Amino acid sequence: MSKRTAHAWAGVDAGKGHHWAAVVNETGATVWSKKIDNDETAILTALGEILDLADEVHWAVDISGTSSALLLALLAAHGQQAVYVPGRTVNRMSGAYRGEAKTDARDAYVIAETSRQRRDFTAIDVPAQLAADLALLTAHRSDLVADRVRMINRLRDVLTGIFPALERAFDYSAHKGALVLLTGYQTPAALRRRGRARLTAWLSNRSVRSADAVAATALEAAEAQRTTLPGEDVAAAIVADLAAQILALDDRLKRIDKQIRDTFHAHPQAEIIESLPGIGPILGAELVVAAGDLSAYADAGHLASAAGLVPVPRDSGRRTGNMHRPKRYSRRLRRVFYMSAQTSIIKDGPNRDFYLKKRAEGCKHVQAIIALARRRVSVLWALLRDNRVFTSVLDAQAS
Repeated sequence: MSKRTAHAWAGVDAGKGHHWAAVVNETGATVWSKKIDNDETAILTALGEILDLADEVHWAVDISGTSSALLLALLAAHGQQAVYVPGRTVNRMSGAYRGEAKTDARDAYVIAETSRQRRDFTAIDVPAQLAADLALLTAHRSDLVADRVRMINRLRDVLTGIFPALERAFDYSAHKGALVLLTGYQTPAALRRRGRARLTAWLSNRSVRSADAVAATALEAAEAQRTTLPGEDVAAAIVADLAAQILALDDRLKRIDKQIRDTFHAHPQAEIIESLPGIGPILGAELVVAAGDLSAYADAGHLASAAGLVPVPRDSGRRTGNMHRPKRYSRRLRRVFYMSAQTSIIKDGPNRDFYLKKRAEGCKHVQAIIALARRRVSVLWALLRDNRVFTSVLDAQAS
């Protein structure tokens, strides 16, 4: 057993099945290095051994997601604070040490050594119940949306192979009536046999809006194609199945959207966040998840920097004022501010006026949206700081 020291740095290379932890002392020497199974008993045993090595242990991990959730929760329960060392930093720092081997033990050592030498890494806070619920719900919703896009693309591809005129007739990503139509009729011959009157009645019985217009469009496409293509029967069955799956997925998305909305509205600052034009409950929930504790940001500049909305200099020698887009920032947080800014310019108001002003100055669309997003960060941060909802008067003053 190594002699107890005042300080030690523990680096954890986290994984799904197991972690590897390495501990270094003040001189950078390894005093403990072991594989730890990702279960409570093994983590607690290792935690006890590591805490016995020093009066104060500084923890660092390379993953702050689901793989390290149990580890981080147990650390927090025992009064230990961990920092997050990005994987890119670990990869680059590995080249500063002897050898080219890539092992969990070496990665854990690099994490520990990096955290010993640098004190500017972000601390990881175990999310409160509300934030954890929103994180799970928004992640699940993103998966469902991705599944829907994939199924829509697959449906259109299969339908093009047997009935291209009908594929072109509707926007299946936004037209529920067209999807309902495909659950029953997928071929030109089937549509012609049904006829407009009976097809309209069939759609109306399934609560399709503008059933007569949908039927007329489908029959027009059917009249344009008289040829039966190879594989039509099998493809028709696949199209019907995909259409039914997409409709079921839409119902699931409605339920999860309601759950996200109800959960987000329980947040103490939900009304303030949602008052800013362009931010609804879904983007608001993603903001809470991506930004964490908004009071932890010293000012609006720090929040904008975390979202990658502040350019960074790339100066060298006589080259000055060479500004570039940052590489290290929260993509999810940037998406929230970008999407909300883009939504806010749809209606007339100060957001649209600012966007048009930037466009008139020669900015491209994306540049103008990013400029608006940066401005909105300042407005949102001020609203949260003052605990008051958005009004156009406040927005005008902020400009």
